[in-house]
Amino acid sequence: MGKRIVLHGGLFVLTVLSTAYVGGAIYSGAIMSILLAHEMGHYFMSKRYGVSATLPYFIPFPLSPFGTFGAVIKMRGVITDKKALFDIGVAGPLCGFILSLPCAFAGIKLSTVVKVVPSAYPLILGEPLLLRLFERLLIGKTPSGYDVLIHPLGFAGWVGLFITALNLLPIGQLDGGHIIYAVLGQKSRYVHKTLVVLLGLFALFYNAGWFVLVALLLIFGLGHPDPLDPWIPLDRKRKILALVMLVVFVISFVPAPFEGTGLIDLIVKRGR
Repeated sequence: MGKRIVLHGGLFVLTVLSTAYVGGAIYSGAIMSILLAHEMGHYFMSKRYGVSATLPYFIPFPLSPFGTFGAVIKMRGVITDKKALFDIGVAGPLCGFILSLPCAFAGIKLSTVVKVVPSAYPLILGEPLLLRLFERLLIGKTPSGYDVLIHPLGFAGWVGLFITALNLLPIGQLDGGHIIYAVLGQKSRYVHKTLVVLLGLFALFYNAGWFVLVALLLIFGLGHPDPLDPWIPLDRKRKILALVMLVVFVISFVPAPFEGTGLIDLIVKRGR
């Protein structure tokens, strides 16, 4: 047990350092809080239902734009029913989203409008609907030739929304996969397959980077194991929360997170 605590603590400290290296102290504090909230949401809900779960394993990666590959917890044991599956799946992205909101709002408020100089800003972020709304409310319409230089707190909010959207993809063993299975049961496999096709289209026409996620999903599988009791349906309040999380996914999702081109454009450009 002592060695595990040292491992969890060591990875946490390394991830604090790697995120601070990438985005500074404000960004590091905000994104670590969002990641911690997400994983502890899963952890405490797992404990509530008697499912064995580890503390979060944070993944430092100072070479990425985020300074981290996020965090994971390991769960062992059988999930009893759809209610437990839903609650464990929804707790993480809901907690992460709740913390991402004030970071995104305050971060946009602190951001500045600057003249576009492409060489000076190599990382151009796509905008989820929620950030576009915050920009219109707090900054107004950006003049032609200008763009918003996002504050580190806003960048943490952007990353938090990006992580929330990724986890809410209703596919396989992602949090969204747990939620959609709890709602639809085995019929959720049709949603899984449809979303993989859509992600493939995003990779073709928006950003080739989505092929990485598609490949990982295909490698690890699109199916979802049954809970111990797969027959009892969800109650009404959880179905309503599932719809709320669908809205959260829509306003947080970015078809092209970073400026780039789809695979088809890459092929056409190379052929010229």
